Amino acid sequence: MTRPTPPRHSTTPFATALIDAARCWRQSRDSGRPVQPRLSRALDTHGCVMLAPVLDSLYRFYEGALDRPMTVGDKAILSQDEQVLLDLVHGSSARACVNCPERAASALDCALCSTRIMLALTLGPTAHRSQYTGVAAARPGAPDT
Repeated sequence: MTRPTPPRHSTTPFATALIDAARCWRQSRDSGRPVQPRLSRALDTHGCVMLAPVLDSLYRFYEGALDRPMTVGDKAILSQDEQVLLDLVHGSSARACVNCPERAASALDCALCSTRIMLALTLGPTAHRSQYTGVAAARPGAPDT
């Protein structure tokens, strides 16, 4: 079992939506209920219902890379899996932090790219960066948007 970590970025709009959706997704999967309708309702409260399919895909590929169910935190406490997921979407962690076979890694990379694109289209071009930390946090060599 992974230990919960204190939230570093969970109070920003982007991070809050991503984590709320992840927890809804996990609960839906565990209960055997249809995921996307519930995910859509959860994301509607954040004004980004359009992200339901891409986040459903991201969470599935993330679990595939983990080779186990994603653990979620409770209230303001993030699980280690949630923190790694935020870092991956933000780009502050290399995907290599998830040790997985090449096929799973490639699929996760595609899901991360799709998520970043949809975040930019839905929430703005710097949503996965500036809203994540509250300041522009571009990766070295990344173009400014």
